[in-house]
Amino acid sequence: MALIKSISGIRGTIGGKPGDTLSPLDVVRFTAAYGTWLAGQSGGNKTVVIGRDGRISGAMVQGLVVSTLNALGLDVVDLGLSTTPTVEMAVTFEQAAGGIILTASHNPKEWNALKLLNSKGEFISAADGAAILEIASRDDYQFAGVDQLGTYRTNETALQQHIDAILAYPLVDTAAIKKAKFSVVLDAINSTGAIAVPLLLKALGVKDITVINEAVTGKFAHNPEPLPEHLRELSSEVTRRQASLGIAVDPDVDRLCFVCEDGSLFGEEYTLVAVADYVLRSRKGNTVSNMSSTRALKDITLQHGGTYHPSAVGEVNVVQKMKAVNAVIGGEGNGGIIVPDLHYGRDALIGIALFLSFLAQEKKSVKQLRNTYPDYFMSKNKIELTPGFDLKKIFDHIKEKYQQHPINTEDGLKIEFENDWVHLRTSNTEPIIRIYAESRSETIAANIASKLISDIQEILK
Repeated sequence: MALIKSISGIRGTIGGKPGDTLSPLDVVRFTAAYGTWLAGQSGGNKTVVIGRDGRISGAMVQGLVVSTLNALGLDVVDLGLSTTPTVEMAVTFEQAAGGIILTASHNPKEWNALKLLNSKGEFISAADGAAILEIASRDDYQFAGVDQLGTYRTNETALQQHIDAILAYPLVDTAAIKKAKFSVVLDAINSTGAIAVPLLLKALGVKDITVINEAVTGKFAHNPEPLPEHLRELSSEVTRRQASLGIAVDPDVDRLCFVCEDGSLFGEEYTLVAVADYVLRSRKGNTVSNMSSTRALKDITLQHGGTYHPSAVGEVNVVQKMKAVNAVIGGEGNGGIIVPDLHYGRDALIGIALFLSFLAQEKKSVKQLRNTYPDYFMSKNKIELTPGFDLKKIFDHIKEKYQQHPINTEDGLKIEFENDWVHLRTSNTEPIIRIYAESRSETIAANIASKLISDIQEILK
């Protein structure tokens, strides 16, 4: 069981003791801290937007959050079952002071989280997060009297507003998509992608849509992180139906990956690469991804005359770097697409619309498009950590062992080996060390990762 406080929000498992998990008491405490902080920032704006994914615990957490915000005198606009990017955009639609998304993203069903937004519909900064945690540590809240309690209303139009904004985006070519007559299989992983993605596809003119794992129960049919080992059912369904492509999203619909028409994987890392390639053909400029993402984005950016910039891992860090370098497209290698002139948040829905526009205009199959990009192979691994581990000791040993190689310490450790690299960092969402390695050779990437895992395990002994 775990409770993790980070720039990704307050995330934890359901059940167990307060302070150790995301218990009801912890939901109330951190919601109250956020609401208190927000009231001090908003200049009198008392509106907060909330929405949730399809998790089993979603309705329970939702009730606690709504009641706590109302008890602080804040007015709640509830989107109900929604997506992370929809809640982000709804903050601006509603001209709200902030928002809370109830989702643990790619984590398994026993997890849930409070993802906290500012008045721009963007994730709060690390400094703001620290201020909220300080309020929570002191239980420093002032609840409203009975005559000043906040109000509650629902908004059932936010998703359609989100889709309408995508349809109006200049690079989304609805006519070409409709003409292409794509057949699509979607793995909705028993969450709100089953609602949002088919609605988008129909609006884009796609008529042949098959949804697997469609019931929004939160009882995920498989591990919800869209990794190759979890996409076998989708791949099989694509080939069985002879579909044009498969689409997989995570439970809150901010991550995206594709399956080719032959059932092979387009590659989660290449979602951003393809969308960036399409955008850069029309809009010359810079790109950003986190330093655990594939080098292929840098290659594509240079081909189009732009400059690539790496950032620390974490959506808020990517957004900050995108703003600093005025990037025209950015995101993360985990299938997260950020289109800044739509909104500064990972958004699988705009990613789908741009990808299908690209395919339709190029008149290529998904496999043919994938074959136009350089082949980099990434080995993604993790080591689970026990309480009380000494991260500094682990990283100091690794730095000393590989001191003859270039090392970047901006976010964990990134070690360069000529044309290959390995990145070690602790997760913002789980008690683990992630080890990502990339090479033009699949074997070399796996061997680099294996060697670093062995090094860490030896230190842990």
